[in-house]
Amino acid sequence: MQGGSLHLELLWLGSCYVLTAERESLVPAAGLVWPGSICVMLECDISRCCGGGVAVDSEVEGDTEMATQTVESVTSQTAKKKLVRRLLQDRSQTIRHLMQWAFVALNAWLGLQFYLWVRYFERGGEGLYVSRPAGVEGWLPIAGMMNTKYFLTTGRVPSIHPAAMFLFMAFVTMSLLLKKSFCSWICPIGTVSERLWRVGRKVFQRTFRLPRWADLPLRSLKYLLLGFFVYVAGSLPAAALRGFMHTPYGMVADVKMLNFFREMSVTGIVVLLVLGVLSLLVQNFWCRYLCPYGALMGLASLLSPLKIRRDAEACIDCGKCARACPAGLQVDRLVQIRSVECTACTECVAACPAEHALQFAATPRRAADVAERWRGRVAGPTATAAAILVLFLGTVAVAKATGHWQTHLPRQMYVDLVMHADEWTH
Repeated sequence: MQGGSLHLELLWLGSCYVLTAERESLVPAAGLVWPGSICVMLECDISRCCGGGVAVDSEVEGDTEMATQTVESVTSQTAKKKLVRRLLQDRSQTIRHLMQWAFVALNAWLGLQFYLWVRYFERGGEGLYVSRPAGVEGWLPIAGMMNTKYFLTTGRVPSIHPAAMFLFMAFVTMSLLLKKSFCSWICPIGTVSERLWRVGRKVFQRTFRLPRWADLPLRSLKYLLLGFFVYVAGSLPAAALRGFMHTPYGMVADVKMLNFFREMSVTGIVVLLVLGVLSLLVQNFWCRYLCPYGALMGLASLLSPLKIRRDAEACIDCGKCARACPAGLQVDRLVQIRSVECTACTECVAACPAEHALQFAATPRRAADVAERWRGRVAGPTATAAAILVLFLGTVAVAKATGHWQTHLPRQMYVDLVMHADEWTH
């Protein structure tokens, strides 16, 4: 520019910069924020630029009109951003809900079979006998964590509740590869929690979000609980872990879990009712604030190569994705979602009307064409469901093939242990 420099203030990921017309420097600066999801850089293709906001400041007399025209031009382009509608109907939620209910049915079947097995031994080994379903050990995450620590330190598969270890490792692996998909695709508690807030929304016409001053401290509770369990499992040596699992309490931990629900105290019933009511009013209350298992999955998901990713060029800034997010994440303002609260439910993707604007994907290619950027990088709902099933069924198959799926105890020992299950303590 003749007579001076035209300064552009660029907001990028929360930091403001000044970029001179001569491109001699890029230095921090304070400035105004101009709403929009684009940035302005001299002599650049505006449609390829990303950012949180921009303001124009002219320090040269006579340049004010030119700067104003620049802003008006960019504003016009933003206002006229064309919607390229998605070619195919989104079926992610249909597929995810089918997966959820399939695993609810699987857990119901395991629960019924386990109950019949327990009743057989409670009757002293008389009546109908069914084999013990090892899959019920998926409800023993603490045992799974302890056995995993034992396996990693000794190289030996534990003989008591080995299925708990294999399932624990499978679920953590899902989070490492597929974000926090365990919570939103196959966890029965997550499924029930989701149905509760949907019912609450229909009844009360809305759900509630806690204010930030309450939300953040409450979210820390699940990490405190996780920290406690990790400390217990991590502080015990391998010999102590094995010794604990071979105590009467350790051997019938699954039976004691069943008895907790069969013989629930008044206090337990009240707690469950309170949690149920809160889940009607606040989306995923248990999962968001109290579930230590979900906290672990969230931390593991930070390493996942797959994330919800937004393409700024294809995005029309309608904000539908953010409004659809059960976790209340600002999907419409971020290029990728790294938050531990993201469960990869892809409800935001389902709500997005623009082709290639939002997807559950790996890092995009470096390409000018939007479609080319995401070619081969997107994990669609069918692929995600298939990957979850491969990890789950593959882990079970490996455990069974190596003879490490079932807990093998003599039948008479089970009679003695199960009949006196309520007497065993830590």
